[in-house]
Amino acid sequence: MVSAIQKMIIGNPLPTKAHEHERLSKTKALAVFSSDALSSVAYATEEILLVLVLAGTGALAVSMPIAVVICILLVLVVSSYYQTIQAYPAGAGSYNVSRENLGTTASLIAAAALLVDYVLTVAVSISAGVVALTSAFPELLPWKVKIGLLLIALITLGNLRGVRESGTIFAIPTYIFIASFSLLIVAGLFRLWTGDLVMPTGVAAVSEFASNHAELTWLLILRAFASGCTALTGIEAISDGVPAFRKPESRNAGITLILMGVLLTTMFVGITYLASQLHIVPRHDESVVSQIARHIFGNGWMYFLLQASTTLILILAANTSFADFPRLAQFVARDGFLPRQMTNLGDRLVYSNGVGVLAILASLLVWFFHGNPHRLIPLYAVGVFLSFTLSQAGMVRRWQKIGGKHWQLKAVINGIGALATGIVLLIIIESKFLYGAWIVLAIIPLLIWMFWKIKWHYIQVDREVSAIGQDLVTTHSLSSERQYKVIIPVSQINRATLGALQFARSLSKDVTAVMVDIDPAKTQSLKENWSIKVPDIQLVVLDSPYRSVIDPLLEYLDEVDDRDPDRGLAVVVLPEVVPSRWWHNLLHNQTALLLKGVLLYRGSHSGHERIVINVPYRPRIS
Repeated sequence: MVSAIQKMIIGNPLPTKAHEHERLSKTKALAVFSSDALSSVAYATEEILLVLVLAGTGALAVSMPIAVVICILLVLVVSSYYQTIQAYPAGAGSYNVSRENLGTTASLIAAAALLVDYVLTVAVSISAGVVALTSAFPELLPWKVKIGLLLIALITLGNLRGVRESGTIFAIPTYIFIASFSLLIVAGLFRLWTGDLVMPTGVAAVSEFASNHAELTWLLILRAFASGCTALTGIEAISDGVPAFRKPESRNAGITLILMGVLLTTMFVGITYLASQLHIVPRHDESVVSQIARHIFGNGWMYFLLQASTTLILILAANTSFADFPRLAQFVARDGFLPRQMTNLGDRLVYSNGVGVLAILASLLVWFFHGNPHRLIPLYAVGVFLSFTLSQAGMVRRWQKIGGKHWQLKAVINGIGALATGIVLLIIIESKFLYGAWIVLAIIPLLIWMFWKIKWHYIQVDREVSAIGQDLVTTHSLSSERQYKVIIPVSQINRATLGALQFARSLSKDVTAVMVDIDPAKTQSLKENWSIKVPDIQLVVLDSPYRSVIDPLLEYLDEVDDRDPDRGLAVVVLPEVVPSRWWHNLLHNQTALLLKGVLLYRGSHSGHERIVINVPYRPRIS
């Protein structure tokens, strides 16, 4: 029943060979990986104005110079990440660049910063989307947290159905947003230049934020600049997801990045210019974009189309994180710094464990901060610019090491980018520290500590269960009138495996080891070592096109029953590593426990009884 419900909700499992067909075209990739960056134009200008208005409405004129500086920074970052994409087609952006050029510690800092940023992206985007929705329908305000949680659940479901399918689902709203926003800017500029637009006074709204005590100081301007730099969030997403593009991956990803940069720059400058010319001030009950749209389109259908598309793009911006968080977590887990379950591909060829973890963490943030994006945004940009700086510094180091054609120019571009984003990072920390940035600065070291604890656990376990220097002790089977058929599922040769094999030999001479092939490289390594370490026990390798361990094994057991219907009892011996602490279980796949549960409650289709025996191995680790 569970399997049937799962198939109904997320679709039938996809075979591993279909992975190539799940890749994205540039059109879909722009929707999947750029929605976060493009959606930031819906609130980046407002964040600038929220700071400047503290010094009175006269300070709002500074918003345009700030926007221009941010766009120059944007061009630097896009140029840098374009080079990163060409150099690292395997993806993982800042993490891989830092690991190869700056060392493990730097790469873990980048990973922690990005993982935090992706969680915040979901929370901020969903919360901002709900704000856009409640701006058009104020009666929904009391339900904003529940609406936000529901939207996270729906996006999670869409991503569990697969990358290509989620791209198809989310592409149309993204392009509607681009078209409606472009029309808003063009219509607004046309009406401004022709004088066909009545300027609003905004007096009533000013009283909500303006202060009689604040002055327009450089510190206030820098704080407004730091707030506006949220427009750059999401730029790194394409470099993290290069493997999801169709071949040639680097070329297609680079083109998509440039297109995203052009769209983002144009829309951000356009909205900021319109807000400045229309003397728009931020309000509690209505977003800046909504105010601009009302002045240009009135309350007609174009206004509601724009609000609907803005709401959708803000919601779908979360999809960028759902595309990249699981991929980055998979890279980090592959290196042993996150639970290995993060490397498992789900039924629909997505890293579904990563999708689930992201959904839970983002939901907790939305609930804790009551769906208020202005309380979340101060936490937002720290991780982004930290990863920007590490990535570009790593690229400078790379060009110094490998040289190549025009390497000095490339190093200069990355160096200027690293310097600029590093300065912005310091500005953000200084200006937003007391407003919530300290939380991120505290969480990142805690995550790095967690990474090393997990890595050390795996090192200890691998050392304890290693089969190096260990041989399989030959024992005679128990005397019996009949020999049991003993099956041992294995995944690697270690002390747990050797102990289970030794126990199996004490039961019978008819012992077969079975491995389910879900990782060809790992399978080939096991086959080579098996012939050396355990040459006298047969190893059977089972194909698993859908990456399931359970189904191929059950089919094999049924096949063994059919081949020998008079055999009687069959014994399945399960080697199992039993951690010394309860939380260590979270770092292991628990395959033996799952197999035991399935085998105990599922009998043989031919009527044979099966005995399931666990052979535990307890590594002595703290």
